[in-house]
Amino acid sequence: MFKRLHNKLGDFWWYSLMLFCACRAADLLNALVGLWLVPKYVDPSELGAVMPLANFANFLALPAAIFANTFRNELTRLSVSHEFGKLKTLMRSVFIATAIFLFVAIIVSRIVLPLFLERIRIIEGSLGALIIISSFIGVVCPVFNNALQSLKKFRSSAVINVVGAPIRFLTMLVAMPIRALSGYFVGSAATPAFNIVAAVFCLRKELSVPAEPYWEKPVIKRFATLFLIFAISGIAGGFSGLVESTILRQRLTDLASAGYYMATRFSEIASFLSATLSFTLFPFAADLAARRVDTRPLIIKISLASLGFSALIAIPFVFFGQTLLAILPHGDQYATYWWAIPWLIGIGAVNAFVGFYTTAEISANRFGFMKWMVPLDILYPVFLLLVTGYGYLENILPANWFAFLKAHNIYSLDTMLLWITAIAAIKSMFCAKAMIQQRIP
Repeated sequence: MFKRLHNKLGDFWWYSLMLFCACRAADLLNALVGLWLVPKYVDPSELGAVMPLANFANFLALPAAIFANTFRNELTRLSVSHEFGKLKTLMRSVFIATAIFLFVAIIVSRIVLPLFLERIRIIEGSLGALIIISSFIGVVCPVFNNALQSLKKFRSSAVINVVGAPIRFLTMLVAMPIRALSGYFVGSAATPAFNIVAAVFCLRKELSVPAEPYWEKPVIKRFATLFLIFAISGIAGGFSGLVESTILRQRLTDLASAGYYMATRFSEIASFLSATLSFTLFPFAADLAARRVDTRPLIIKISLASLGFSALIAIPFVFFGQTLLAILPHGDQYATYWWAIPWLIGIGAVNAFVGFYTTAEISANRFGFMKWMVPLDILYPVFLLLVTGYGYLENILPANWFAFLKAHNIYSLDTMLLWITAIAAIKSMFCAKAMIQQRIP
C-alpha cells in the first residue's frame, strides 16, 4: 500500500508527507513546551524576552551559521558526485571554523550581552554562557541535518526528529523549575546535541572512507564567493530579525510582549507544513536546476498547499483563540491577544512563499534575489527604529510627522503587526515579480 502511494505521489510529495507526519509527532511535545512549560515557569514579566534572547543567540552564532549555509551548497554537490572523502574533510573544517567563531563570540558577548539584557529588562547572569553554548550547538546541528537532506536520507531525519523532541521536553522539565530562562536554553541545546550524535551514526557509512584533500585553489575561490554571498544576506536578515524582536520587547509593555509570544506559539502551528516542504524542496530543486528544469511549477504547488493549510489552521482560532489562550498558565492575562494568532498565521503564509522561492534559488546557485532582499532587510529595521524611537527625534522630525506617530499609538501590538505585515507583503511581491521575469537557460 505504501509503495503504491509512493509511486502515485512521487518522491517529493512522498518524502514531504513522511517528514510531515514524523515532525508533527515531535511538534506535539514542542508545542507542549511552548504553550505550557515556558509560560508555567517563566514569569509573565519576562516571557516576552524569550524571542529576542533566542534571536540574539542566533545573531552571535551568525558567522558559523553562514559557514554552515555555504557548506550546504557544497555538500549537495559532493553528495551528488559521491565524493565522500572530500565531504569528510569539509565536515572537519566546519568544526574547526565553529570553534574559532565560538571563541570570538565569547569575547563579544562579554561586552555586548549585559547591555542587551538591560535593554530587554532581564537580569540573569548565568544566561551569557548558556546562550552561547545553545546557539553554537544549534548552528553545528544543521550541518549534519543538511548532510542527511542532501543525501535524501529522509527516513533518518524523520526518526531523529521524533526522538529529539522528548529529549528537549524532559531536559526542560528538569531544568526550568530550577531557573526558568536558563533551563530554557539548556533544553534548547539538548535536541541539537542529540541530533549531531544521531546524524553521525546515520552517516557512518559515508564518513568511514579516508579523508581526501579538498581545499584546493578553485574550491577555496568558489567557497569564498559563496561565503561572501551568504554573509551579506545572513547579516542583513539576522540584523532585521533581531531588531524586530527586540523592539517588540522594548516598546511594548511586558504583558503585550508576552501576549505576542503566546500568539506566536499557536501561529507557528501553521508553519509545520511549510517547514517540511522547504526542507524537502532544497535537494529536489537543486536536482531540477542541474537538469535545467523550471522550478517555478513546484514552488507554486507547494505555496498553494501551504496557503491552504494555513487557512485551515487559522479558522478555528478566529472562533476559539481566546478560549484556548485562557486555559494556559497565566492565560487569563494573554487571552485578549487572541486576534494576533490568525493575523500572524497570515503573515507566516506570505513569508512561506518567500522562503520557498529563495530556497529554490539558493539550491540552484542563483542569487539575483539578493539585489532587493538585502536592501529590504537593511531598510526595514532602520524604519522600525525611526518610527518607534521617534521620541529621540522630536526636534529633528517635521512637527506634522511627529504628531502623526504620536496620534496613532505606535507602541501598540497591532501597529507593530502592521509593519511586519507590510515587509512580508513587499518581499512576496518582489518574489512574484522575479518568478514572472525568470528565464530558464
